[in-house]
Amino acid sequence: MIQTKGKKTSIFKFPAKAIAISFMSVIITGAILLMLPISSKDGQMTGFLDALFTATSATCVTGLIVFDTYTKWSVFGQAIILLLIQIGGLGLVTLTSFFNLALGRKLGLRGMQLAQESINSNSLSDISRIIRFVVTASITVEMIGAILLSFTFIPIYGKEGIWISIFLAVSSFCNAGFDILGREQEFISLTNYVGNINVNFTISMLIILGGLGFLVWRDVINYKKNKKLLMHTKIVLTGTAILLFSGFIMFLTSEWTNPETLGKLSFGEKLLAAFFQSVTTRTAGFNSIDIAALRGETKILSCILMFIGAAPGSTGGGIKITTATVVIMTVYSIIKGEDETTVFGRVLSHNTVYKSLSIMVIAILGISISAGSILNTLSETGYSGVDVFFESVSAFATVGLSCGVTSVSGAVAKMFLILLMFIGRVGPISFAISLAMKGPQNKNEILPEAKIMVG
Repeated sequence: MIQTKGKKTSIFKFPAKAIAISFMSVIITGAILLMLPISSKDGQMTGFLDALFTATSATCVTGLIVFDTYTKWSVFGQAIILLLIQIGGLGLVTLTSFFNLALGRKLGLRGMQLAQESINSNSLSDISRIIRFVVTASITVEMIGAILLSFTFIPIYGKEGIWISIFLAVSSFCNAGFDILGREQEFISLTNYVGNINVNFTISMLIILGGLGFLVWRDVINYKKNKKLLMHTKIVLTGTAILLFSGFIMFLTSEWTNPETLGKLSFGEKLLAAFFQSVTTRTAGFNSIDIAALRGETKILSCILMFIGAAPGSTGGGIKITTATVVIMTVYSIIKGEDETTVFGRVLSHNTVYKSLSIMVIAILGISISAGSILNTLSETGYSGVDVFFESVSAFATVGLSCGVTSVSGAVAKMFLILLMFIGRVGPISFAISLAMKGPQNKNEILPEAKIMVG
């Protein structure tokens, strides 16, 4: 409960706060479980900060790690991480609502509002149906992905390949980037499978589907009946296609001759690796080539892909495709001398424009402040400002790609990365609201207009 002008107000009155608290609760619970000796292969307690970092990275579906997931964590610990990924990807509120519905319980108004905030739905009218669709569709896609991956990993690892396939499928769909392939080499990710078409395309499709968002899925599925797509869906599909193609061309042209990345691969493997990195860089965090060996310009351009990220209401991160589209189109409209922001022939509300600009500003400030602070603590390690900035963007955008900065980070740097991951997952605006003692205020007071010079 919080005190507001003499009245007791439930903190769950404001959905954004409730979502932030639900994520925080899952993270703390996960950290405590990962601290237990049973979670580690060596049977020793894990320090709270490292457990907290791992739990945050898993719940916020990021993928940054301080330990190799396979060599550090026992099967129990790996299962806890996978559970955190699943909860973090779909949201605790979404899963709780689904199980309540499955038990025949009705969602009250407060529950419906929380569920609406959790999946970024615009309507309360069919929220129960959407919740059922989100969870059942997600589990179905993950199962299909695990079956496809098993064709690669069962022949190699036998029965253990089943667990590897399930782990990778859930991690891929939730855009988490965690893997348990450290049995081949620590922190190896998917670099041993750079030429494996099944692994690359299965994981890529899982990442893309998870990053599109469930409302887009539903809209596309209903297209035959409605004969039209929502503006949101058009922006997400168009933006996704543009970013995937741009990233593919960027990786090909920048890394084609780099002997440490694409340069050593065959022609077909270069195309496959460039496509896979274009997909995973936007929000997933797997890598089939050495990220630390990327050229400086590739890292900078990768930051743009990571920063934009996936779609709202998806398992991916970043400021979101729609947010970036609104900001870009606002700038374009101003350049043309227009007073309104238009997309596909439609005028966007001022509230949408203001919110998009706020998200971008908060994100840039958070990343910049954190990167500067982290760089100051790593002055003796030899890592460049580009590497630190890359790591900070990766944390905020819940991507998980790493240039190696996380592995050498001290307590202060880890805390900044933890904060960035949390802000990136709950959303900059929701995080800001969760810090406020009051929720969003609706003021009817009309204030005098101020005129100032800008530019």
